[in-house]
Amino acid sequence: MVIAQGLLDRIVAHARREAPNECCGLIAMRDGVVTDVQETENVAASPFRFEVDGLDLHHRLAEIEDRGDELGAIYHSHTRSTPYPSQTDVNFAGGWPGVEWLIVGLQDEPPDVRNYRIEDGRISDAELRVDGHGR
Repeated sequence: MVIAQGLLDRIVAHARREAPNECCGLIAMRDGVVTDVQETENVAASPFRFEVDGLDLHHRLAEIEDRGDELGAIYHSHTRSTPYPSQTDVNFAGGWPGVEWLIVGLQDEPPDVRNYRIEDGRISDAELRVDGHGR
């Protein structure tokens, strides 16, 4: 994934605002390039997991597809641990094949941001290239 610095900054700011609870959101992409970041509400309001309202998720996914983009990644934060997928993340990813998982780790300063693929319970690093230009 290639993401503009401004969009990545928005994700990190969202994570900081929601702490100590996890934040979550959607990343729209086209041809591997991030086109939009959409904050969602963590209805679980938990520092250990996130949950998105199903109706809100449906509307946001339709909006992304209507623009000709695709859901490229789901992002969330880890407020007390490193940005590595937990077993909860791995289980959740089973319902989202082909989607990348961007995690913001708030344990240290500056926050550590990592990107993964989770397929069939296996975790692998995914490209995360930050473009210093753009929104």
